[in-house]
Amino acid sequence: MKSLVSALLAATLLGAPAAFAEGPSRLDQVVERKVLNVCTTGDYRPFSYRADDGGEFTGIDIDLARSLAKSLEAEAVFVPTKWSDLVVDFNAKCDVALSGISVTLPRQRQVGFSQMYLVNGKAPIVRCEDVSKYQTVAAIDREGTRVVVNPGGTNEKFARASFEKAAIQLFPDNRVIFKEILEGRADVMVAESVEVKLQEKLHPGLCAVNPDQPLQYGEMGIMLPRGDGAFKAYVDQWLHLAKATGEFDRIVDANMK
Repeated sequence: MKSLVSALLAATLLGAPAAFAEGPSRLDQVVERKVLNVCTTGDYRPFSYRADDGGEFTGIDIDLARSLAKSLEAEAVFVPTKWSDLVVDFNAKCDVALSGISVTLPRQRQVGFSQMYLVNGKAPIVRCEDVSKYQTVAAIDREGTRVVVNPGGTNEKFARASFEKAAIQLFPDNRVIFKEILEGRADVMVAESVEVKLQEKLHPGLCAVNPDQPLQYGEMGIMLPRGDGAFKAYVDQWLHLAKATGEFDRIVDANMK
C-alpha cells in the first residue's frame, strides 16, 4: 500500500507543472507584434464614435485604448464591430474591446473583463416637456409609449426585460437614434447615464431623466481574453495608474464637452 501511495504521489507531482502551466499570454504577444487590436462599435458617444465608415474613431474608450497601447509600446488598431457581433468579433479578431461595454454575467461566461472603471446605470432620455411623465419604469411601460432602442446590446435587453406594454422600436443606427425622439417618431430611449447626459447637451430639446439615480445599476470594463491572468493583471494596473495620476479623469472630461 505504501509503495502504491508513493507512486501516486510521484505521478501527481510530476504532472503538476503541466496541469498548472499557463500558455503564452496575450501580453507577450502584443508587446512582440507592437499592435493592440481593439474592437469598438463607433456608435456610442461619449465612449466610441465614428461619424462615417471612413472617419476617425473618437471618444473616452478610444483615448483609453491609445493610452493602454502606448504603455505597451504598441499601436492601437481599431477593429469595427456591432453590438450584436461584439463577443464573436472580439474572440476572433481582438486583444481588447473598448466601447462603453457593460460588464454582464452572460458576457462574462464567454470573455474576461478588467476591473470596473465606471459605474453607469440605465437612464431614460425624452423630450424635455415629457420629463415628469417618464420618471419610472412603470410610467414608461404604458400602452402608447414608443421606446426606441439600438439592437443587439444591453439597451435592447433592458427594454425587452422591463417593458411589456410600451411599443419597442428597433433603430439600427445608434449615432442618430436620438433624433427619433426629438422629431417625434419615438418617446423614450433608455441608455447609459453618461451617454444620456452627453446627448442632452448635443440635442437641445432632449432631457435626461434622473441620470444620477439610474433605473438599473451597471458597471463598465475592458473586455479581455478569458483566463489570461498576466494580461488582466497588466491592464488592471495600467487602469489603476491612469486613475491615480489623473489621466483617466482628463480623458473623460475632454470627451464630455
